[in-house]
Amino acid sequence: MGQRRVARELGLQLLYAIDITALSLQETLENFACLELKKKPQPGDFTIQLLEKTLLNLAYIDSLLQKVITNWRLDRLSSIDKNILRLATSELLHFDDIPPKVTINEYIEIAKVYGDIDSPSFINGILDKIARNSTHKLVQKDSIPH
Repeated sequence: MGQRRVARELGLQLLYAIDITALSLQETLENFACLELKKKPQPGDFTIQLLEKTLLNLAYIDSLLQKVITNWRLDRLSSIDKNILRLATSELLHFDDIPPKVTINEYIEIAKVYGDIDSPSFINGILDKIARNSTHKLVQKDSIPH
């Protein structure tokens, strides 16, 4: 497993924690660092950048996802699927050095591990729609609230 896959999975775990606890990124990272994580990787630059860009633009990302998800509300998705979609969408919109196909495939693989049986195909369909619409661009904020 590549370093970026590990970073994406760690990003999902941290975003999930933020989603269910309503703590800030900084508080979540501090709590994460306090745990006994001898076998787990520590958040690196890619993980932090991905989380910051996702959280800074969360309202926009959620509105974009809601437009693409037909016949379903974002708040009805499992927290895992919702956060996989959030991270992947952020990556598609912010990381021009990563081909969209790579991003989509990576998050499909993550969905196979963390989601339910239908998650990979659902994630694939939504991300494919987002990747095909090249008009989506985020207005980045200067900093994330800590």
